Amino acid sequence: MAADPNKLGIFVTCPQNMRHILGLTKAAVRAGKKVMIFFTHKSVHLTKSPEFSELSQLCAVEDIAICADSYICEGYDNVTDVPRGLTDKQMRTQAFHGAILDQCAKYIVM
Repeated sequence: MAADPNKLGIFVTCPQNMRHILGLTKAAVRAGKKVMIFFTHKSVHLTKSPEFSELSQLCAVEDIAICADSYICEGYDNVTDVPRGLTDKQMRTQAFHGAILDQCAKYIVM
C-alpha cells in the first residue's frame, strides 16, 4: 500500500507536548488532511488531559490509538479506564504504529 499524501501520522512518546499535538492536528484538519495519532510510552498520561477529548474529536475514532501495554505499565486499566472519546478498540499494539508508517506520507515524532 502506498502512503497517502493526505494523511499525517503523529507518533507521541513524550508527555509534555499536548498543546503542540493539538495545534498540529487542528492545522492538518484545516488543510483537509486526515491525521493518525499513536500514544505510547510516557505520553499515555496525555490521555488524561482536558485537551485529549478535543483531540479525539478531530480524528476518526479508528485513527487514534493508545499503546495498551504502555497504558497498563503507567498504572491505568485498559478495560475500565478508557479515555473519553475512545473505545476499548483504540487500546492497540505497536502494530498501529506500523500502520501509521505504512499509510501516512507525512510523519512526525513528538
